[in-house]
Amino acid sequence: MVELTNHGIYLLDGKTFADKAALTPDEARENTIAYGILRSHEKPGEGAGKDGKMHIVFDAMVSHDITYVGIIQTAQASGLETFPLPYAMTNCHNSLCAVGGTINEDDHVFGLSAAKKYGGIYVPANQAVIHQYAREALTACGNMILGSDSHTRYGSLGNMGVGEGGGELVKQLLRNTWDINAPEVVLVWLEGKPRKGIGPHDVAISLVKAVFESGFVKNKVIEFAGPGVANLPIDFRNGIDVMTTETTCLSSIWITDDEVKNYFEMHGRPEAYKKLEPGKIAYYDAMITIDLGKQESMIALPYHPSNAVTIHELQANPEKVLKAIEEDTVKRFGDKVHPDLLSKIKNGKVVADQGIIAGCSGGTYDNLSEAATILKGKSIGNDYFTMSAYPQSTPVYLATTRNHIAEELLEAGVVIKPAFCGPCFGAGDVPSNNGLSIRHTTRNFPNREGSKPGQGQISMVALMDARSIAATAANGGVITAATDIDYKDEHKPYEFDGRIYKSRVYNGYGKADPSVELRYGPNIKDWPKMYPMEENMLLELAAVIHDPVTTTDELIPSGETSSYRSNPLKLSEFALSRRVPEYVGLSKCIQAQDLERREGKVPANVAAALAKVGAKASDTSFGSCVFANRPGDGSAREQAASCQKVLGGDANVCYEYATKRYRSNCINWGIVPFTISPETSFDYAPGDCIFVPGIRQAILSGKEEIDAKVITASGDVKALHLFFQNLTADERQILADGCLMNYYKNKR
Repeated sequence: MVELTNHGIYLLDGKTFADKAALTPDEARENTIAYGILRSHEKPGEGAGKDGKMHIVFDAMVSHDITYVGIIQTAQASGLETFPLPYAMTNCHNSLCAVGGTINEDDHVFGLSAAKKYGGIYVPANQAVIHQYAREALTACGNMILGSDSHTRYGSLGNMGVGEGGGELVKQLLRNTWDINAPEVVLVWLEGKPRKGIGPHDVAISLVKAVFESGFVKNKVIEFAGPGVANLPIDFRNGIDVMTTETTCLSSIWITDDEVKNYFEMHGRPEAYKKLEPGKIAYYDAMITIDLGKQESMIALPYHPSNAVTIHELQANPEKVLKAIEEDTVKRFGDKVHPDLLSKIKNGKVVADQGIIAGCSGGTYDNLSEAATILKGKSIGNDYFTMSAYPQSTPVYLATTRNHIAEELLEAGVVIKPAFCGPCFGAGDVPSNNGLSIRHTTRNFPNREGSKPGQGQISMVALMDARSIAATAANGGVITAATDIDYKDEHKPYEFDGRIYKSRVYNGYGKADPSVELRYGPNIKDWPKMYPMEENMLLELAAVIHDPVTTTDELIPSGETSSYRSNPLKLSEFALSRRVPEYVGLSKCIQAQDLERREGKVPANVAAALAKVGAKASDTSFGSCVFANRPGDGSAREQAASCQKVLGGDANVCYEYATKRYRSNCINWGIVPFTISPETSFDYAPGDCIFVPGIRQAILSGKEEIDAKVITASGDVKALHLFFQNLTADERQILADGCLMNYYKNKR
């Protein structure tokens, strides 16, 4: 169904392939849709030819209520005067008051006051999830949108979307650029037509399974084309596109056609459409071929969207599949948890406890329409199985009520809830302990959907398409492929009605009012003081993680912890809490010792370590450090890095960073993103120290590697070679200044 071609290929006239053509690969890559858009967004005078990088200015930005407060605070401290581009702030993550008090609503009021003061767009709670609002109101063919959420993907509407940490949005607010290496482009060639019962999540899960582990498209742009595109409705395309984040690609883009044209006309923005297609000779660095007609109903098992099998494969051998997940769970979390998935097998078939259709990927009109058709006249039952559906915006919700979709879902026992991202990150519809939840949402990472393994709580989330979730609900919770049932969706096609937005959304772009005062709640706190880099760096390992991949949800858990996102000190208390519970205490101890050093009272352990390498405390900082094999997969939330910094983190060491966005977050918060070679064995433990001599000068002078020394707890001194490659001049100065805020403050 998915075939990978791991070499360059030319696409001629958008139809045929060739290994050779009249243009060189570099020349013909410029004829991809991706390069046409990227080149048109390069800041004049700062093209890729100058320093080998692209310097990008975006057309619009989006944030949600986990991230926009910190972004505005950082930008304000850095000299923000007005929003120079449309910036939408949605309230779709902290709509529930998970920790009590007024924290969430205080942040929402802050967001509205910021929109009034700086000229922004404010989308109140439960009006829309972030990416659906962007699709409906901000996208345009040939444009680019930057979002502080990793699933910022609008390529199916001809608009390149990029998810980054808040620091990159701050740069845009201050009229600076997003700087990247000129990326490779991978063609995703779609053929055939999906069978009845196949939905976008089936295709997306298959795509992620095919490319994630090998890094086939990591930090590359994927470009969708081929005859199969015409066989997919817009909701289907959007559902695939938003999941491209899980491939670790940089961004995505699709060819556009009359389906896209009709979409913009329906949303009252016909001027946003233009036809996008590759040039006559376009070069792609690799190709993925997907035969939609051969797609099967899929299930992505815990704990990653790439851990996928067909539903038929699962039900053919459930004991083997579920036993492997139990073993993986114990391997990850130890004996604090007691997974019992084998108990989900009833009469030889796997039975789920919960079904959820929600968010930017699941809550589309078409998904809900087909789910309602499958469930019409049936019941989810009054036993343990439960089901909820979240339309992704109020216009979608309104259409489901007008066209009897909501009615049919409610009659079947499905609970319908307003637009909210909570089920995707652990703040709504959290499964019971040892529960098996099937979800049409974006992720099923560990530590995400409410699990607290350190407290003995574990839930398992599997991803499935809305159609198969509905088929499962109609079958008493027995996991069922929608291709195994017969149904015909006769609901009316979707019609957008934007009157709700006109009534409730505050659109202040271009109408900034500097006289407006920002409204602060008691939980909204300023960033603590962050120090510039010193000449030398002494790091103590506060966490050593040898998992293949460490997600941002492990670095800073989601769920109820996100309610503290506007209070850096409180939020930092949760850093690595569900993966390395002792990390916060160790980091605080290291930070306190560095403060003593700064006051001239050098702690004995610091003095002893420095004596081993012949260094002085007066010009050597002392900070905490995290080692992980491959950190940063998942969310774009900058808190994964800022919490480390708040706790005195000065650097991370790894073999590679899972995503560009996490590495960028580290840089913007003054955390040096060290890497080591694949051949280097890192067998050190918390308490061991790394001394990096002359690091400030090395970074500012443009070097990309340095010799360091490891001082073990037993007193041994060993050599360690560190890399800090592919840093721009600005990024080097940000690191030297200690963080992005210091950088802008110094520039002013």
